[in-house]
Amino acid sequence: MAWNETALPSKGLLYGFMQLLSTPLKTLRGGASRSLRVAKFCSVVPCLRDNYAYLLHDVDTGTVGVVDPSEAVPIIDALSKKNRNLTYILNTHHHHDHTGGNAELKARYGAKVIGSGIDKDRIPGIDIVLNDGDKWMFAGHEVHVMETPGHTRGHISFYFPGSGAIFTGDTLFSLSCGKLFEGTPEQMQSSLSKIMSLPDDTDIYCGHEYTLSNSKFALSIEPENEALQSYAAHITHLRNKGMPTVPTTLKLEKACNPFLRTSSIEIRQSLNIPATANDAEALGVIRQAKDTF
Repeated sequence: MAWNETALPSKGLLYGFMQLLSTPLKTLRGGASRSLRVAKFCSVVPCLRDNYAYLLHDVDTGTVGVVDPSEAVPIIDALSKKNRNLTYILNTHHHHDHTGGNAELKARYGAKVIGSGIDKDRIPGIDIVLNDGDKWMFAGHEVHVMETPGHTRGHISFYFPGSGAIFTGDTLFSLSCGKLFEGTPEQMQSSLSKIMSLPDDTDIYCGHEYTLSNSKFALSIEPENEALQSYAAHITHLRNKGMPTVPTTLKLEKACNPFLRTSSIEIRQSLNIPATANDAEALGVIRQAKDTF
């Protein structure tokens, strides 16, 4: 299956850590494996103040999906420029800044809305209900549904194993995780552990451009982390140019994201987390510190 979309801005090879970043996507076509760049799979559509929606386009079938449309107008504009229709709307969770465009987009294009069964009464216009462990096909590509609660009770993530990409909404950000509005540290830790079990070269597409502010907090509690230092400098460079910091990779997040580094001695010492505290307890302390940073 061939993928095509407007290329994301090149991240460049400015720092040594960049070997941790994007690797080619692998897709199947006629039983043969092909390698395609992430930029061929989806395009970023900035929405509201700092949200990201993602347009997915399959060249062979013309199938188009959008992940977490905060508002309709930017999505309509992006589709109109390419003279495309919209087939599916994928929602990771019910918050309005991820579903605000559902009703207008569904009315305009007849797109089917996909979301969590737990949140079926809170997602506008939902047509297709999916739950943890379900597999759904997008234009011949298998999509694995992963229940990832913590930020909200019914949060799900969409994992494209053949393409090495996951859409994490507000569960996992670059250098952070979502606030625990409806969940517990234990739930968030479990959700992040699920994501961490994926291949290291998995590309992470999150719901917001929070990375610069996240880097400042991460450095405040793990200042000696050299990979984090390099990544933070690169983030500053990207944002100064108005460029997105997505996608990131799971390998990079494991090296730099404090919420995936709950066993870090430096982080625990910075926040006075006892050595006897488990990972969920440590995550709770880190989240509280981030909330008041």
